[in-house]
Amino acid sequence: MIKVENLSFSFPQKELYSNISFTLEEGQHCAFIGTSGSGKSTLIDILMDPERYLFEGKLEIEPGFTIGHVSQFSQVDNSRPMTVFEYIGEEFIQVQDEITAIYAEMATSSDLDALMEKSQSALDAFEAMDGDNYENTINKQLNLANLIKLRDADVSALSGGEFKLVQVMKQMLLRPDLLIMDEPDVFLDFENLNALKKLINAHKGMLLVVTHNRYLLNHCFNKIIHLENTELQEFDGRYIDYNFYLLQTKIELQEITVAEAEEIARYDGIIDNLREIATYNSEASRGRALKARVRFQERLEARRIKEPFVDIKQPNIRLGMDEAPEETVLVNVEDYSVSFDELLLEHVTFEIKSTDKIALIGPNGTGKTTLLRDIFRGTHPAIQVSDEARPAYLSQLQGETLQDSNTILNEFIDAGFKTYDEIRAHLLQYGFEGEILEQKIQSLSGGEKNMLQLAKAAGSGANLLLLDEPTSHLDLYSQIALDQAIQDYKGAILMISHDFYSVVNGMDYVLIIDNKTVRKMSMRKFRQMIYNRHFDRGYLEAEQNKKAVELKVELALKDKNFELAKKWVDELEQLIKQL
Repeated sequence: MIKVENLSFSFPQKELYSNISFTLEEGQHCAFIGTSGSGKSTLIDILMDPERYLFEGKLEIEPGFTIGHVSQFSQVDNSRPMTVFEYIGEEFIQVQDEITAIYAEMATSSDLDALMEKSQSALDAFEAMDGDNYENTINKQLNLANLIKLRDADVSALSGGEFKLVQVMKQMLLRPDLLIMDEPDVFLDFENLNALKKLINAHKGMLLVVTHNRYLLNHCFNKIIHLENTELQEFDGRYIDYNFYLLQTKIELQEITVAEAEEIARYDGIIDNLREIATYNSEASRGRALKARVRFQERLEARRIKEPFVDIKQPNIRLGMDEAPEETVLVNVEDYSVSFDELLLEHVTFEIKSTDKIALIGPNGTGKTTLLRDIFRGTHPAIQVSDEARPAYLSQLQGETLQDSNTILNEFIDAGFKTYDEIRAHLLQYGFEGEILEQKIQSLSGGEKNMLQLAKAAGSGANLLLLDEPTSHLDLYSQIALDQAIQDYKGAILMISHDFYSVVNGMDYVLIIDNKTVRKMSMRKFRQMIYNRHFDRGYLEAEQNKKAVELKVELALKDKNFELAKKWVDELEQLIKQL
């Protein structure tokens, strides 16, 4: 077990945690959520290496407790060629080779006692890893992730998504007491994301997973840790139940807030009357009455419930283009092909009209990003870009569009903004304010960098947005805000995304990569295809009903009709039980 009690920690420019407490216990699969920049990755670093940090509070980790880690930024080491099987089994093979070497040394050495002790230690380590079964276990994991065909492939030949799954398998098979994974879902295509879901759900050990992925959150975890505004709360149960609990709490808090606002307004009127009387009546008793009422008013204000987890402020993302343009063709792709070591795409033909919102869907490593870049650059002979097109590009490689050495302010001056006041007003909508504007971009989290890319695209006046995994690293609240901004945008969008929710919430249709080319698919068929492959029958209908009732709750809350909101919440609870 890991136990954290009243932990506080700050950087010179920012307080991260204020007296936070939580526990992680055997068998728990815990999702770690919170807005971008709230300190999730730093807390992971503290858990893994507490000696590096000067924090207040207690961190209790049992002696000998082992922690594995899957980083969000790890890359293949091309200097060490090995197969996928050798990479996953590397630790097992090393211990096995060590045992073999010790036995060989025993045959010639006179110091057998020391070697016996050494061999027993190695054998104990091998047994703790279940080393006798490691080959069978690796094959089972590869089968579970549908990657058995890559067993003997070179690791360097894997796509980014495939390598991430292989990393997850490698760490899981070492059986640490706690496995921490920092956004393992980033850039995974839907097939690989589903494989990650299976690996997580089959894992018997303790997990702590930083994720903003709505698919994983809804299907993988039995505990939630939520970090927000220096505070933390933990919830034993599914994410869908946690969201329901937050909605219930939101109704209660808003009902109390309305009642308190009415009480405060009544006391404001009394205080105003007492002040008016005090201007022409200077009796001491009048002054004491006024002071007493003011103090009571201050106590009312102080006890207003502040709940950082219930009503988190979403960024106000606006992508521009508030008025629909005349329908014209902005991009025409005719018989496009691309290859690197092998042919990725051929005979690709489609067009983008001025109001089209199109999702480009396909497995990792099939040329989607290259196609998007070629459209943005406008130099490929198979791609004709209209003179009327004003494209903006959001890259999954954030260094393509952001200069790490720039401050946020300087980045937007370089982008053509005229004044600091103009930049500050623009960035405020995206959650950037105060001292953070003077920070260098390299110090920002992945989610914050993606928000900056969105802010730059919105400020460019683009009528064609080329978005490569725009929801990657974004927290849940920013994803929902982006979904709405995409729906409101009147221009054209071509978006690469493996976020099922973003695709179905905002796109008109899908271009799906199939047999090295693309074919058009309606949103209805795409949605049905995903649900048929990955969900039980009836799940689609149940989830759609759930969303419809959630909308009714929100509308009732806007009207301050709390009794109606509670009625819909009761209905929502029954629907959630079906999921």
